[in-house]
Amino acid sequence: MSGLASCEQASLGPMVDPFGRTIRYLRVSVTDRCDLRCFYCMSEDMTFLPKADLLTLEELDRLCSAFIAKGVRKLRLTGGEPLVRRNVMSLVRSLSRHLNTGALDELTLTTNASQLARFASELADCGVRRINVSLDTLDADKFRAITRWGDIEKVLAGIEAARAAGLAVKINAVALKNLNEDEIPALMQWAHGKGMALTLIEVMPMGDVGEGRIDQYVPLSLLRARLAQQFTLTDLDETSGGPARYVRVAETGGKLGFITPMTHNFCESCNRVRITCTGTLHTCLGHEDASDLRKPLRASPENALLSAAIDRAIGLKPKGHDFIIDRRHNRPSVSRHMSVTGG
Repeated sequence: MSGLASCEQASLGPMVDPFGRTIRYLRVSVTDRCDLRCFYCMSEDMTFLPKADLLTLEELDRLCSAFIAKGVRKLRLTGGEPLVRRNVMSLVRSLSRHLNTGALDELTLTTNASQLARFASELADCGVRRINVSLDTLDADKFRAITRWGDIEKVLAGIEAARAAGLAVKINAVALKNLNEDEIPALMQWAHGKGMALTLIEVMPMGDVGEGRIDQYVPLSLLRARLAQQFTLTDLDETSGGPARYVRVAETGGKLGFITPMTHNFCESCNRVRITCTGTLHTCLGHEDASDLRKPLRASPENALLSAAIDRAIGLKPKGHDFIIDRRHNRPSVSRHMSVTGG
């Protein structure tokens, strides 16, 4: 990653959208590829982007650094599965310099943990302190059904490797109707028993996955009401920088989060934007908005064009999304898959 310092600039001040929200959080998909095929995220026969369309690791570094210079304090690497990108750890190590200078507060990633046993120690060495792991069930057969071919033992080994390396792990679970909704209490007790928080997520209508969303969707308001019959839930006035709302579970002592894009629009406090592995900026997960940053990135070794393109995109950030799942809207609200946008 040498030669990038000349492309970086001093802080240019915070990015503020038209509704007064300061953008401090950047999520970057480093690849649309994944070694699993979770049925709510991808179709079984996905057509992935040609590798030539992807930004290089050096370009991803420069793009992230431009956002950090403009006030981003938290950077999350996503995918697809970020750890299947060849040589991805060179990007992580290069970006960690922003932690060392104090320009960045946190460098983290979301992973399915299938490759985590290989990389956990190096992630910790690069200054990563906590990670999110996507895991919807502890049942091996259900896991294979959800992921289409995943091996839960590899995932559990990856989680243990991360914990052994000193990484704080948060489990993210998508609530799936008639599949894992009855398992949520056991999943929560398992996570809390290992000192890990659990966040539940409503399935989102993104991309054509070959089946109707209404057959997958369960509102978290319903699951919370069920949990409240068995556990004592106390609302917490805290945030991890994302959209989750947290409660403390008295019986386990752990934290439980709820991300509810369907039943509760959390957009009023949105401080984040997303970049795809092709350099497309999405300022809202639930809109088809797209700003091409690859063109200005490649047009000049200096960042003036890129910075101006970022400013234009932030100036168009919508107030909120309007995800809908019902029998009349049993289709994707946006055409792109979550694996392309970044989880």
